[in-house]
Amino acid sequence: MKMHKIISAEAFDDFTILIKFDDGVEKKVNIKPFIRKGVSLSLEDPKYFKDVKLTDGYIHWDNGFDFCPNFLYQYSPPS
Repeated sequence: MKMHKIISAEAFDDFTILIKFDDGVEKKVNIKPFIRKGVSLSLEDPKYFKDVKLTDGYIHWDNGFDFCPNFLYQYSPPS
């Protein structure tokens, strides 16, 4: 399976991130369902959430919370 890389990520106040992948696919993903407890709770602060980092094709935050690019590429929210 090809490992996708994220080439750009823009976070918005509504806890969504517009992600562009190395093959040109763009997705807007709602991260709110993944903010539950532990390290992810920091992301409830919109200012902190919007400080998403992009390193080596992955998105992450300073607290260590991150997402696998392939998970985000394949993710479809439940209906």
